[in-house]
Amino acid sequence: MRRWQVLAAALSIACRPAARGPEGVPLPPPAASATLMDSTGARVGVATFSVVDSGVRLGVSVSGLTPGPHGIHIHEQGACTGPDFGSAGGHLNPAGRQHGLENPAGPHAGDLPNLLVDADGSADTIFAVSPDLLAGGEGLLFHVGGTAVVVHAGRDDQHTDPSGGSGARVACGVVERGT
Repeated sequence: MRRWQVLAAALSIACRPAARGPEGVPLPPPAASATLMDSTGARVGVATFSVVDSGVRLGVSVSGLTPGPHGIHIHEQGACTGPDFGSAGGHLNPAGRQHGLENPAGPHAGDLPNLLVDADGSADTIFAVSPDLLAGGEGLLFHVGGTAVVVHAGRDDQHTDPSGGSGARVACGVVERGT
């Protein structure tokens, strides 16, 4: 590539307007993201971790799922081999706690509220997550081996160990560091 082409490409990126959220508020650049794929390898959505004034947020936008509540978790391995996504391992759980946001002996670091999918098969939601997930070190998003975001077929009951009875894994994305 010639120098003027590199410069033109850099300027087009630098001059691109910032992404905007509700009410036109500029969104921060993602700290990490995961492209969510279904068991056939088709892209069904994205999960984006962003640092905001009040902490860290996980935005999830998906389509093509069955309507209703779906368990969604951060899993301990950065691998999404279909069709069952078993390669993602269990939930991220460096403290050895039990599963569920409502479990007195929990939760896992990777436990999240249910993802509510609309009648058209789509969902766009934001979850508050621990800022510790973006810190360095073993057991967090960027540990050796990585992590994945996994969407399950059914509702997470938020207390049954190890996965809340949320069923099969229907979508998975490896978490990658943002720019």
